[in-house]
Amino acid sequence: MLGMGMSLTIRDFTRVFRQPKAIIIGLINQIIILPLVAFILAILFHLNTTMAVGLIILASCPGGPTSNIIAQVCNGNLALSVTLTAVGSFTSVVSTQVITSLALTYFHTHTETVIELPVLDTMMQVMMITILPICIGMMIHAYKEDFTLRMIKPMKIVSTIIFLLIFIGIVVTNFSTIGQALEKVGIVTLILNLSIIGSGFLLAKIFKLGIKNAISIGVDGGVQNATLGIVVATSILNNIEMAVPTAAYTIWMYTTGGFLMWYFGKKNKKNSATTN
Repeated sequence: MLGMGMSLTIRDFTRVFRQPKAIIIGLINQIIILPLVAFILAILFHLNTTMAVGLIILASCPGGPTSNIIAQVCNGNLALSVTLTAVGSFTSVVSTQVITSLALTYFHTHTETVIELPVLDTMMQVMMITILPICIGMMIHAYKEDFTLRMIKPMKIVSTIIFLLIFIGIVVTNFSTIGQALEKVGIVTLILNLSIIGSGFLLAKIFKLGIKNAISIGVDGGVQNATLGIVVATSILNNIEMAVPTAAYTIWMYTTGGFLMWYFGKKNKKNSATTN
């Protein structure tokens, strides 16, 4: 996040907010289309109540900070990606509660638990993991521009390595759980992931937002805050089984995210070589 901040300026964010269409489309893809697709898939695949609610809990969560790493390496609109993650995280305090409550009612899950997300913890997480280090990076950029320009390429390499380490760490520490999760809801979570990434790119194309914005919208929709999904399922609803779809989805979102990093990284290299 510090490295991302070093590649951003205030102008990058002012451009995003002066033309808020990309933000609105990204939030619609994340907050409305993703849960709707999850509802449809849960019904089409005849998921049992627990798996269905777990899938929708996952879909109700905001984009995760890892989406910013992927967007950066893919050469997407990083300012848009950071904005979508931050705004989506703050709105999730309400949207996740509403969508999860609707899922519990629709699938006749009898629970008297009041869904109250840890508002302060969520906001502090966004501040400490995303906003603060990015602001520090932007300050370094403002005062040491030559240094930050030299660091752009190394930071992309570091971001890629961090992404791989996160992915390997998740697989190793949750190997047995992930295997069971993929067996139960592997296909449906893969379809959900591909659908929401695809809808992000499609919406960006329809509204003529350009490839950089398309990458950020697609990636932010496809990479969820899995930690929050697990907290809602296990800590708030006290149902470990409801976290199974999140475990399966985590593998797919890192797999497709890795593919996008490879594809656009290769494409960007090719374009740079052609330009030179």
